[in-house]
Amino acid sequence: MTVEVAPLPAAEAGNRPPKAAQRTRKQEEALARKEILAPVRRPLTLASIIVAVASVCTVVPFVLIVEACRELLADQVDTDRVWRLLLIAVVVLVVRGVLQAVALTWSHLVDANYQLTLRRLLAAKLTRVPLGWFGERSAGEVKKLLQDDVEALHYLVAHARLEFVGALTVPLVTLGYLFTVEWRLTLVLLVPLVAYAVIFSRMLDQDGRDRIAVYNRWERRTQEVTVEFVDGIQVVRAFGQAGKAHKVFQDAVDGQAQAVRRMKAPVIRLQAASDLVVAPVFVMLVIVVAGLAGVGLHWLAPVDVLPFLLVGLGLGSSLLGLGYGTQALRTAGAAAVRLHELQQEPELSTEATASDSQVPAAAGVVRFESVTFGYRKDHEVLRDIDIELAPGTLTALVGPSGSGKSTLAKLLPRFYDVGSGRITIAGRDIRDYSTEELYRTVGFVFQDVRLIGGTVRDNLRLARPDADDAALTQAARAAQIHDRIMALPRGYDSEIGVDAVLSGGEAQRLSIARALLADTPVLVLDEATAFADPESEAAVQDALAVLVAGRTVLVIAHRLHTITGVDRILVLENGTVVEQGDHRTLRDAGGTYQRLWEINEEALGAIAFAETAEGR
Repeated sequence: MTVEVAPLPAAEAGNRPPKAAQRTRKQEEALARKEILAPVRRPLTLASIIVAVASVCTVVPFVLIVEACRELLADQVDTDRVWRLLLIAVVVLVVRGVLQAVALTWSHLVDANYQLTLRRLLAAKLTRVPLGWFGERSAGEVKKLLQDDVEALHYLVAHARLEFVGALTVPLVTLGYLFTVEWRLTLVLLVPLVAYAVIFSRMLDQDGRDRIAVYNRWERRTQEVTVEFVDGIQVVRAFGQAGKAHKVFQDAVDGQAQAVRRMKAPVIRLQAASDLVVAPVFVMLVIVVAGLAGVGLHWLAPVDVLPFLLVGLGLGSSLLGLGYGTQALRTAGAAAVRLHELQQEPELSTEATASDSQVPAAAGVVRFESVTFGYRKDHEVLRDIDIELAPGTLTALVGPSGSGKSTLAKLLPRFYDVGSGRITIAGRDIRDYSTEELYRTVGFVFQDVRLIGGTVRDNLRLARPDADDAALTQAARAAQIHDRIMALPRGYDSEIGVDAVLSGGEAQRLSIARALLADTPVLVLDEATAFADPESEAAVQDALAVLVAGRTVLVIAHRLHTITGVDRILVLENGTVVEQGDHRTLRDAGGTYQRLWEINEEALGAIAFAETAEGR
């Protein structure tokens, strides 16, 4: 059986839903569910119709059995009619089973196809959002969106609608039939149903969204602490802090357990009460008491109580599934909101054609023209940045912590788009580049090295998939990492994290080799020796010297002694360029750079003194 699921509606760049403050959280969740489930609405409608017919078939056999019992209690028994009624009841039960199986199979096929389609569309979406979006989120958060949240929609797609249709159809058909038998006793039978409806509405009104959000935060915290505990166990034990590290881990686990209790407890109590009022024993007690009273008052004949005992008892069981699915429905609703928000994330807009992405743009002047940027509209990180990077020059960005250095550098490879102004390369706005062309024009090496799960060869070829072994070897030699790679068990085929465990400096040199392989005319560096150990820092510096040769380079410098020979230094403070020039000029200018240089010299002096004292 093949199920076609229509693609999700594409979100336009910058198209966001109204702010949450402009509507209630329930309305926001309802809107998210509606839009997320729009592609499966039609196939689920068909499955719902099948379930409605199956629900009617659930009641009909009991009605037929009631009629057979009436016939058996008659003065003149028509045995042929009794057998005929029983045979029809059996046939209807079989039909009901087949229809239920078809509906459930159909909904699960729809769900499987939908999850596959949704994951592909979300993965495609993530190729179009700014790279800065990933910097703001951990791998665990991205995994939760693509895997956990998509799986959480299973109840919404495969079960929720079908259970609701069944829970609505069975009571309506049953009550309709019982009204034709005895309307007064039917009204009495409504009492447990009304009580259930009141309790169930309170279950839905129990606003568990905050509790679910708290649980999700504790879950992420537990995951993070677990990784930290495992990765750092050698260090904490070496310093006798194993107990402290274990306490942090234990506190996270306890916090998650407490969050689970707070999330579940209110619903469990109400669910227990709702189960009680529609339990078959309780409903039967209501029917027997009301039936005896009706017979005693001569409102109905004793035989008329029989349909209520046979058919009426099924009212409660048809509703029980709704209560048990409440928590899954809440979880799915919260997941739908997060996935809906992801769909509305602004994308990097570009009007470049496919042919533009085949080769990098020619090297040219890089200009920041009146650039302003803020992560939030009410807080600008950069203001009125006007700088120019000449082809083949090396420009350093320095400044106090929080001055906007890293933010400015990340605007050039479009980790984020500028708020106002523009950035151009050779006179062309970088927003007019296709993603492929931009990353063939602008390369970057940041201090936080990211290596993918795979072989060393796979990591290098991210920069140029068609690179041959000679090109890989040449880049690795230039980056001072070839010998280390060849010392691995399988050389370039060694798998990162399995038989290729690299130090910070070695991983950095591998990323430099990758940047060399990309051969981009413009390069952004963010203190590439930050995580290098002393022994490998010199190798990293030699690799960087090869990397920057002949390119237009923008480097973020935290250690000023490493950039004294650059062509130009830009000094940022509070999001603006306050000074620019070469090292000697700025060192004697009496401004921010001179203050930073003096701090740098004091730090180097302290380090040298400590090393001298240790040598003694």
